Amino acid sequence: MAEIATRDEQLGVRSEELFVNMGPQHPSTHGVLRVLTRLDGEKVLEAEADIGYLHRCFEKIAEKRKLFQVIPYTDRTDYLAAITNELVFVMAVEKLLEIEVPPRAQYIRFIMSELQRIASHLLWFGTFAMDLGATTAFLYAWRERERLLDIFEAVTGARMLYNYLRIGGVRNDVFDGFEATVEKYLRDFEKRLKEYHDLVTGNRIFEVRTQGVGVVTAEEAIAYGASGPVLRASGVKYDVRKADPYLVYDKYDFEVPTGQNGDCYDRYIVRMKEMEESVKLVRHGLADMPAGDVMGKVPRRIKLEGDTYARIESPRGEVACYLVGDGSDQAYRLSWRSPCFVHLQLLNIMARGGLVADLIASIGSIDIVMGEVDR
Repeated sequence: MAEIATRDEQLGVRSEELFVNMGPQHPSTHGVLRVLTRLDGEKVLEAEADIGYLHRCFEKIAEKRKLFQVIPYTDRTDYLAAITNELVFVMAVEKLLEIEVPPRAQYIRFIMSELQRIASHLLWFGTFAMDLGATTAFLYAWRERERLLDIFEAVTGARMLYNYLRIGGVRNDVFDGFEATVEKYLRDFEKRLKEYHDLVTGNRIFEVRTQGVGVVTAEEAIAYGASGPVLRASGVKYDVRKADPYLVYDKYDFEVPTGQNGDCYDRYIVRMKEMEESVKLVRHGLADMPAGDVMGKVPRRIKLEGDTYARIESPRGEVACYLVGDGSDQAYRLSWRSPCFVHLQLLNIMARGGLVADLIASIGSIDIVMGEVDR
């Protein structure tokens, strides 16, 4: 039986593939990411992520510094969620040395981690919307994030790179009136969150640009080791805060939002719902935060011996630190698990068969921070 001619063949059109470099300096790549795209017209046949333009040698630097000197370097991996990166490192050291952290310090870490999740998701919401052409959403999100960074600055002295957590606790207590200030922010933020939904969530253009775009099945997400909102958007209800509780997460009940389709839209919805859950968790922490010290008893000279593994649920997924000590005051080996690095491997799956514009949406939806990818 003769093959039926395609429409292009009927019209005498010859299709040619085109290789296009997107990045490494492109506003839609969210950092110095180079994507090698193979196109057939506007259709993406293949999208290969090429990293290495921001390599900061974090793991080797950490092996050449005393343990307390490593904390500022953790800030600079995922610089949009610095507190959570500090947390996983100090947790690894405390676990190996069996250091007890005072309850007040645990609650401060807990509250700051969830506020950090909100701050990170706000920036993601704004930039993702702007990638798709919604400039107003970016300005709104930036406004709320700036108010939240004011609180971080009042507590830590910095707005993005904090160097606030310490092995055994936190550097200093929160300021007087911290609880009232945060509660006022949360009340205002809940109203703003409704505005975000009114502006973006039901927008027909936004739905067309995100629904059915960048689909990752549950099987693919699990096979690639995805975590965080990327995994949960594919329908897998897994959260480190539930699966392996740390700090005081086991004391509180909270929802783990999930999607069904594993597309850009579901990844959006999951993060928006996560911000609502973070508001609830922060309120629980404020209500139950005890008085007391913010630093536990730590040896004057820390000597690491043995190995340990600590993990937390960052805004982008599971961040983990594998630490090996040889009896000195420095890490013999430090290995960092970055969810951004893992999720970037899914880009080709998301992009194949879509349009170039869909590729932009897919990159934005996985919420990568290149400092963590290229650690």
